[in-house]
Amino acid sequence: MGSLPTEVFSVELQQHPHHVEDTTGRVERAQWLLNSPEPPGLWQQLLHGIKNNVFPQGNNYSSKQKTPASRVFSFFRGLFPILSWGRNYKASKFKNDVMAGLTLASLSVPQSIGYANLAKLDPQYGLYTSIVPPMVYSLMGSSRELAIGPVAVVSMLLASLVQKIEDPVANPVAYRKLIFTVTFFAGIFQAAFGIFRLGFLVDFLSHAAIVGFMAGAAIVIGLQQLKGLLGINHFTTNTDVVSVLESVFNSIVHEPWYPLNIVLGCAFLIFLLLTRFIGKRNKKLFWLPAIAPLISVLLSTLIVFLTKADKHGVKIVKHIKGGLNPSSAHQLQLSGPHVGQAAKAGLISAVIALAEAIAVGRSFASIKGYHLDGNKEMIAMGCMNIAGSLTSCYVATGSFSRTAVNFSAGCETVVSNIVMALTVILSVELLTRLLYFTPIAILASIILSALPGLVDINGAYHIWKVDKLDFLACIGAFFGVLFASVEIGLLVAVSISFAKILVNSLRPGIEVLGRLPRTEIFCNINQYPMATKTPSILIIGINSSLLCFANANSVRERVMRSVTKEEDETEDQKEKGRIQHVILDMSNVINVDTSGILVLEEIHKKLFSYGIELAMANPRWQVIHRLKVAKLLDRIGGERVFLTVGEAVDACLNPKVAGGKQLLMV
Repeated sequence: MGSLPTEVFSVELQQHPHHVEDTTGRVERAQWLLNSPEPPGLWQQLLHGIKNNVFPQGNNYSSKQKTPASRVFSFFRGLFPILSWGRNYKASKFKNDVMAGLTLASLSVPQSIGYANLAKLDPQYGLYTSIVPPMVYSLMGSSRELAIGPVAVVSMLLASLVQKIEDPVANPVAYRKLIFTVTFFAGIFQAAFGIFRLGFLVDFLSHAAIVGFMAGAAIVIGLQQLKGLLGINHFTTNTDVVSVLESVFNSIVHEPWYPLNIVLGCAFLIFLLLTRFIGKRNKKLFWLPAIAPLISVLLSTLIVFLTKADKHGVKIVKHIKGGLNPSSAHQLQLSGPHVGQAAKAGLISAVIALAEAIAVGRSFASIKGYHLDGNKEMIAMGCMNIAGSLTSCYVATGSFSRTAVNFSAGCETVVSNIVMALTVILSVELLTRLLYFTPIAILASIILSALPGLVDINGAYHIWKVDKLDFLACIGAFFGVLFASVEIGLLVAVSISFAKILVNSLRPGIEVLGRLPRTEIFCNINQYPMATKTPSILIIGINSSLLCFANANSVRERVMRSVTKEEDETEDQKEKGRIQHVILDMSNVINVDTSGILVLEEIHKKLFSYGIELAMANPRWQVIHRLKVAKLLDRIGGERVFLTVGEAVDACLNPKVAGGKQLLMV
């Protein structure tokens, strides 16, 4: 009796030699799957991610040929990309970078003053922010075109968050200190995101949410510039459109306002928009809209100085403190009652600044045909904002409008940022006293001229056509910012994005698969009607990356419903052969938790009670590991786990050969 399995297998070997060869290979491949090593743990993955960021060529560090000096150099070369491309830097590139940097500076100086006003800071702090952060980014950043400095959205965001803690009018010193503290926390969060490879947190603010948020913020920023255009003294600190319009109406009705401000502002706004239109129509005149803001500042300042318009109600900038960035390290408030609120504001600012910078950087990197490492960019941005917080700067990031100017001006590397920063230094040292008579209305018109680029109507329409749920996130962010606040808009957008993820994970796709004619490919029979089912075998694909507590019960119900439906159809059509095997295609399931394992065990028990055998095809690394640890693999049987759906089907169709081979192996 002990030789019976061998004899049976010998008969099968003579009758079906090709089946036995197939079975031998199938069993061997299944063993590859079952005997795969344990996947790396959480800490191993975390340390590996940090090593890849700090040591970008980490795979070579184990080589004995690497000397300590070369390892140190590789470390610094990964941390400071300028050490890699700087060795091949040529004079021709420097010429292009100098021209791009000078063009960029002509736009940065007036914009920086305007954005500082938007952040409710003195004008010099906007100029400071265009010096140190671009310098640091030039050493650590990997984007060649990204122009660093203050931007409208982040400036408004900081003002809306911090003025709820400290009043910038009643206590400007405390407000300024809190701004520096928020900037410090923003830098810490950004650097941590990059070091620990947590860039996916920024991705929760989806493209659709960013489009809606930017559009809403652009409208709010535009309405806030009515204060400068109309020369209003008292203005609301709220950012919602209703409060802003109500404040404007009350100021016009109940307070004196001076029409010269709006005449001057609108005249130069038309000039700025006209130069932008000309620059778009004629690419050779890209420099015209870039230098138009500087021309506007110089001309308007000269007009006010010569006509003494400040004596007739025109609001002017007045004193701008000159000199290089003073240290602000002693002003950071890392203890006290407002630390928690500062950290919260820093986190929100960090996410928004990163989302804008990485989106802009990747857009221009794709045009130039190179890849931008998001984690390295986060580290660079974090370091530049930490350095900025210590040198009287507020949160800096990549600007879309200035990056477009930098790109159009023909920049080759981030040296254009260095040239721009050096030019701003000269401006701070030499020109600040000349800007005393600069009208506030001109700064408002410069900000207004930059806002149309933030409203992407075509992008919103494209989102509507492609994904209605994404469009809901876009509209939610837009109306949240417009009618509530910046925080509410972000919260609505992130909530809708999370809801979308939950809906997709709670209701994973459960598909009945069939074989495409003349292939070994198994696909959804609803998508491919020509796919044919295999008699007595039901193949079910689980389309969810995670089988967990959130969707496990749904998966169980839908799998059992598919089995019941298939059996009913077989009886109705009077087809022979009820279901004898159910194959779960686990190719798309990347991980499984304890709830998922319990559900798989319940499915196995339920099918067994019906006289149906369960098989699994291509469980992924983490899944097969969890199945082995939970002992579920022992209950299902290792011989019921296969590398592909095709091999699982063949084994179910030839149980004798497969069974004989398994017996022989035992």
